[in-house]
Amino acid sequence: MTVIQQQDLIDSVADALQFISYYHPLDFVQAVHKAWAMEQNPAAKDAMAQILINSRMCATGHRPICQDTGIVTVFIEVGMEVRWDAELSLDEMINEGVRRAYNHPDNKLRASILDDPAGKRQNTRDNTPAVIHTRLVPGNTVDVRVAAKGGGSENKSKLAMLNPSDSIVDWVVKTVPTMGAGWCPPGMLGIGIGGTAEKAAVLAKESLMDPIDIQELRQRGPNNRVEELRLAIMDAVNKLGIGAQGLGGLTTVLDVKIKDYPTHAASLPVAMIPNCAATRHAHFTLTGEGPALQTPPDIDQWPDVSWEPGDSVRRVNLDEVDGATVASWQPGETLLLSGTMYTGRDAAHKRMTQMLQQGEPLPVDLRGKFIYYVGPVDPVGDEVVGPAGPTTSTRMDKFTDAILEQTGLVGMIGKAERGPVAIEAIRKHQAVYLMAVGGAAYLVSKAITDAKVVAFEDLGMEAIYAFTVKDMPVSVAVDCRGESVHITGPKVWQQRIEEQAIELI
Repeated sequence: MTVIQQQDLIDSVADALQFISYYHPLDFVQAVHKAWAMEQNPAAKDAMAQILINSRMCATGHRPICQDTGIVTVFIEVGMEVRWDAELSLDEMINEGVRRAYNHPDNKLRASILDDPAGKRQNTRDNTPAVIHTRLVPGNTVDVRVAAKGGGSENKSKLAMLNPSDSIVDWVVKTVPTMGAGWCPPGMLGIGIGGTAEKAAVLAKESLMDPIDIQELRQRGPNNRVEELRLAIMDAVNKLGIGAQGLGGLTTVLDVKIKDYPTHAASLPVAMIPNCAATRHAHFTLTGEGPALQTPPDIDQWPDVSWEPGDSVRRVNLDEVDGATVASWQPGETLLLSGTMYTGRDAAHKRMTQMLQQGEPLPVDLRGKFIYYVGPVDPVGDEVVGPAGPTTSTRMDKFTDAILEQTGLVGMIGKAERGPVAIEAIRKHQAVYLMAVGGAAYLVSKAITDAKVVAFEDLGMEAIYAFTVKDMPVSVAVDCRGESVHITGPKVWQQRIEEQAIELI
């Protein structure tokens, strides 16, 4: 019999969550580096370079890879010979570890969890509670796998109840393009097959805890139907040409993970959950000999990748932008932004829209300005602001027409594509949408020279900030004529891959 101390589990969970906030798994870094080396689309290659640079910066500076530090998911297997020396329940111990990790004074993580999700949506302020899956198993140890899942990837999860005769590969190929690029490819796809609807979803989530090993699988060849499926899905998805950040390119997924479970004769439940470019998970085992702390990796194992904007880059003073300037920007063009911008996410947009409907003045003047879709991490030390990468822009689509029409806003900055409603609003109002790289939050934050809350302080990280930036890198994703690189780019690269038989990872 093994006695596990309450504090050991708390300390181990807290340590794991701090660790994965700033360390990518090395297998992911190596996979992205290989994809970067092979990429032929300059825009996608550029995006992956920023992801790799950001990863090394975070590993060195011990700050979050992404501003979205996730909802915590825990898979815990408790040996049946284990006894606990604890006053708290198992869930309470885990949540206390989460609480301490997210409030760590040297690396405070963003609290993203809202209580009363269908009502007041009140921030719990410490990112609790975690989503916990517990199993009792033979043995005398406690095995724990911890992940932090950002909303951008988690929200792209898909579930289907297929007919037994349906092709899973066909369903994945049909479904992945509907996910858009808000899940920040290149990443992984976790797929759960079988059981019931909820079992398939849990299997998909759990599969993403496994290491990236599809290249080893490809070299040795598949041994069973699941391994055959992994290879078939990986190849089929990458042939879609979606590419890094949805810009078009050779690599959309770095691996496909699958777990399955027996199912009813009339059923074929399939769930798919992506892992984004901020892949974060860790594993530890408690043996009764104290906390299980993570071992820091060797920073020298990160590739030395540089990013240069190139000669064609256009420098933009945000305080002097007018309609003629915006009209001159071309789809895919790289810009370096300097000057003042405002921030605003879902909650801020909803409140602003309500104020406009009621004839109330807004607390900020958006005429001639840009709004950045971001909820930053709180600063630590001498930081102006913590990691501040873009959030998924499609969530703001339904507000776009009203905001553009009634405020005089000239442009928006966010992550991934815009939907047809937003694109039409951008075209109608001769505005523009710019894209920053998801998965490069710490790198982006270094371009912010001043940050202060100017409205809606009660919304926490969803408040409106005024940012002053210097050479913040973005690309023109939707121009004032409504041309979207997230529509044109994948089409071009899908055709090139097919016609030229380009080698994929």
